[in-house]
Amino acid sequence: MKVLCAEVLGFCMGVRRAIENAELVLKENAGKPVYSLGPLIHNDVVLNDLESKGLKILSESAIEAIEKGSIVIIRAHGVAPQIYERLNRMKCKIVDCTCPRVMQNQKKCRAASESGATVFMAGDKNHGEVKGIEGFASGRFYLFQNYGEAERFDFEEYLKSPASQNAILLSQTTFSQSEYQRISNILLEKIPSIQICNTICPATKQRQDALEKMRGLVDGIAVIGGKKSANSLRLYEKARQICSNSIFIESAAEIPADFSCNSVGITAGASTPDRLVEEVKCALLHRNA
Repeated sequence: MKVLCAEVLGFCMGVRRAIENAELVLKENAGKPVYSLGPLIHNDVVLNDLESKGLKILSESAIEAIEKGSIVIIRAHGVAPQIYERLNRMKCKIVDCTCPRVMQNQKKCRAASESGATVFMAGDKNHGEVKGIEGFASGRFYLFQNYGEAERFDFEEYLKSPASQNAILLSQTTFSQSEYQRISNILLEKIPSIQICNTICPATKQRQDALEKMRGLVDGIAVIGGKKSANSLRLYEKARQICSNSIFIESAAEIPADFSCNSVGITAGASTPDRLVEEVKCALLHRNA
């Protein structure tokens, strides 16, 4: 079996930064309680490793369970400003691992909202990044998860407001580029003055473009990533378009016994560490040894 790795794959800048900071905090505070509000990143293999080193992962609703003065890591997806306020009142030491690109989104949302603009956003309502960004909006905030929701929006009612033309469109950093384009097109048609801010992280497109280069070169594709990772799921969707013989796995242990091909391409989501990529590569090469 010939194995070909995508030119760009695995950890993105924001995820690598979060993991390295968390590793350092855990090492410097061995034996002390260190918390993360929600999963630091969307990769269970990495999270299990961090938990084995002492990281305690809590939901934001369980924030009162944190001891006063504890160390709290803000995950890569970020949190709403109200969470920072609560942690400061509890005198917690905050280690902010919010991805810089997510942080830019938060700042754009706050600035636009404070200027009186309506904030429209394209993203998944259940994603931590989106929930956090919404918390920075002090005025009108509307979320579209897909083009259909934008199409069904009551623009007639919305446009009755004198301030309706002052608006901005943001995006979840891991949102689908094509879906974002469709949403922005309908908003531009209805609100010509809207400010379009494509805040999709280039890491997602870079991985998809690198995967596209494998078209016709392989007869099987292995996508490595967390099952809850938005960018990994979209990478798998892309893989299926390129090659029907594609698998989505979190680790080498999940490679199906019947996965067979002459040449396999390997790619990995932005929350997948290098070691998992290497393990999958070795497992596939060994299978053909």
